[in-house]
Amino acid sequence: MTKKTKNKGKFRQKLVDKYRLVILNEDTFEEKISFKLTRLNVFVLGSLFSIFLIVGTIFLIAFTPLKEYIPGYSSTKLKKDATKLVYKVDSLEQELKKNDIYIKKIKELLTGKITEEQFDKDSVLVPVHYDKDTMNINPSEADLEFRQEVESADRFSIFNEATKTVDIVFFAPVNGTITDGYNLKNKHFAVDIAVKMGTPVKSVADGTVIFAEWTAETGHVIIVEHAQGFISIYKHNTALHKHQGDLVKSGEVIASAGNTGEFSTGPHLHFELWNEGYPVNPVNFIDFE
Repeated sequence: MTKKTKNKGKFRQKLVDKYRLVILNEDTFEEKISFKLTRLNVFVLGSLFSIFLIVGTIFLIAFTPLKEYIPGYSSTKLKKDATKLVYKVDSLEQELKKNDIYIKKIKELLTGKITEEQFDKDSVLVPVHYDKDTMNINPSEADLEFRQEVESADRFSIFNEATKTVDIVFFAPVNGTITDGYNLKNKHFAVDIAVKMGTPVKSVADGTVIFAEWTAETGHVIIVEHAQGFISIYKHNTALHKHQGDLVKSGEVIASAGNTGEFSTGPHLHFELWNEGYPVNPVNFIDFE
């Protein structure tokens, strides 16, 4: 026990024993620099220097561009660019898929690959056989107001060139200010007409409803097929009043204008007019003011 205590005492004494580190000129033995050191001081200073060196190295590798020179590490700029490209490619793939589906369906619809809605013609003619004496043919107040509105509306285009080659007269779906016109360069195959929320949207001519559904981008959409290869498209509606397969007359209310869909920027009607599978400028056929 006494021997162990003596050994501990000697070890502690060695740690605090003072030594002198002297730097001499080898030729003249002139003392240049001298330091007083103990083993404990050397151990502490060595440990601190090692810790500082390790921390500094980690900091340089983790938070400075120096790590790019170490094999296995890629450039920070390259990582950022690669990440941005991945997001862009993913977004473009999603948009391409949506556009491909949209274009495919529109082409099939406009080129006639999709068959017209089949309906029972006999059921359409059934009202003809009704006994007119038992039917209530008196118009309601709403019907009278609508008739007056139709009679006072301008149903004829002011453009002479529209009537030279087309034997069909189009009724304005709504009346208002055109905020965005037909533009082939920007692929805007329509006119946007600013209207109040809930404004009645009317069919531009007699026809059959071939599409009446909700879409995320353009809200409530209704498409009507007319004679001579014409198709009219009405988007961003707040409500639809007709269903697929319904027969509509010129000037008949088919929807209510609104502000639905991701692409809508305010209450308006996005109106497209197609002929034989190609878009045409609606302003050449209809007066919207």
